[in-house]
Amino acid sequence: MTIGIVAATAGGRTAADALAAAWPGQVRLFTDVKAADGLRQAWRTCDAIVSFLAVGATVRVLAPLLERKATDPAVVCVDESMQFAVAVLGGHHGANELAHRLTGVLGCTPVVTTASDQANVTPLDSYGADLGFTVHNPDMLAHVGAAVLSGEPVLLEGAGDWPLPPLPPNVRPEFDDVEPSAGILVTDGAEISCMCHEGWFGNRLVYRPPSLVVGVGSARGVGAVEVGELIDRALAAAGLAPESVRCVATVDLKADEEGILEAARRRGWQVVTYPAEVLARVEVPNPSPVVAAEVGTPSVAEAAALHAARSFGRGAELVTEKTKSANATAAVARLRPRGRLSVVGLGPGARDLLTPRAARTLRRSSVVVGLDQYVDQVRDLLRPGTRVLGSGLGQEEERARTAVREAAAGRAVALIGSGDAGVYAMASPALEMLAAEGAAHAVDVDGVPGITAAVAASALLGAPLGHDHAYVSLSDLHTPWEVIERRVRAAAEGDFTVCFYNPRSRARDWQLAKALGILAEHRPPQTPVGLVRNASRPDESVTLTTLADVDPAQADMFTVVLVGSSRSQDMAGRFVTPRGYRWA
Repeated sequence: MTIGIVAATAGGRTAADALAAAWPGQVRLFTDVKAADGLRQAWRTCDAIVSFLAVGATVRVLAPLLERKATDPAVVCVDESMQFAVAVLGGHHGANELAHRLTGVLGCTPVVTTASDQANVTPLDSYGADLGFTVHNPDMLAHVGAAVLSGEPVLLEGAGDWPLPPLPPNVRPEFDDVEPSAGILVTDGAEISCMCHEGWFGNRLVYRPPSLVVGVGSARGVGAVEVGELIDRALAAAGLAPESVRCVATVDLKADEEGILEAARRRGWQVVTYPAEVLARVEVPNPSPVVAAEVGTPSVAEAAALHAARSFGRGAELVTEKTKSANATAAVARLRPRGRLSVVGLGPGARDLLTPRAARTLRRSSVVVGLDQYVDQVRDLLRPGTRVLGSGLGQEEERARTAVREAAAGRAVALIGSGDAGVYAMASPALEMLAAEGAAHAVDVDGVPGITAAVAASALLGAPLGHDHAYVSLSDLHTPWEVIERRVRAAAEGDFTVCFYNPRSRARDWQLAKALGILAEHRPPQTPVGLVRNASRPDESVTLTTLADVDPAQADMFTVVLVGSSRSQDMAGRFVTPRGYRWA
């Protein structure tokens, strides 16, 4: 994204320089020309604009330039005192997000007025946009959007296979007792194949998913017109919409075939190619020994379409078999989209330590799986219509299995845990379960990092993790104590600062004392020890003591225990492990 910055005052220019420094490579400054000229230049050349001018002045200059909300640049206005960042144009096309980004640099308050954002409802003009969806009939956005926000019954069709964000409960696939006032349809079908009693699409808002791949084979020197007309004919014969074509696929011998490249270019489609030996392994209904002899694969069009569609999804079907012209062949495959599994770390507990990416992921997910108490922490962030699958302590395996199966069915799933999901949390069992279920091909996995308990505790204590350190869990639920003890001894002998997770519970009341005793064999008695309970939460407690004086009974399962290396020190009440700098 290229962000144009327009300013007319010294304060605005100073803020513009701050943004350029904070977002290197993204910012173009229009601060050395008249503000009106700068706005017009930024409008023509940038994806978004930050205007350090009044909203009225900005609108008066840009109003004659407005064309389409989906393609016009997003515009945010910031007042002279840097108090507010107002999303003025293109709220759902970048302005709302940009207004929030400005907060991190300038400290201003974002002002967002779009109705769906105020109601925490997925905005329809960006529904599925990150999956490649396009809106076929944007004139229906206002009508259907009003029905969604008003709680009227809205019929949802064709969305079941896609990992889409949630919509409110009044938007669903079927109604038994009422007539829907509007509809949402996800389809790759052409208008003529989607006729309803009120017209081609009636009162439905139609989305085009990128679900189709066109496979093409040709003789050398084929013309772009012939290839294009053949593709159009193949799509029309099956009642398919060109807007849903993701790409054109062919054998790599045709990577420089200008007729294929130009036909795709005219339609705005990418061309992907595959080696003949790869396509030869794809089973097709119409193999050709002649093609096999010439190219090295018995099929180009059908095999390329199927192989490409499978590479983008969790499966594919051939919806249009090989169609021929004088010098080319074409076939169309439809992919089954992969589900989405986001493994999300919620941080140590405080809301301001939950990362913005985690919050966005939670709002984007239609299914949230997690421990009951963690779900309760973030329930206010979840959008209406989100399905919540909470469970109690000790059910980690079942949570992992549930999340994987929901994602493998094509849904957008967030599996949540505290701290960082990859540190003694749900990422490991989820990925193990994904392999065990044989679902890796069906799911895209996204790890969303969080602030770990160790990092949160370290920040409260000082800098105990300033040099090499080790994490050790003292829970022997899944790891035999003999193995844990061997690891503690190795950390002690290696002179690492050690962070103990799961240090002590009612059923395990001796392990922490034993581990501390092992470390004491290799550390001086004055070695600092920090105990942090419920870091960043309302009942947070921080204790800094020594290896000689620490009381293991102070720790429980909500506590992180950090024990210094032989070089760690208590420096004016701060637990510090020196890096080794030589100070003059």
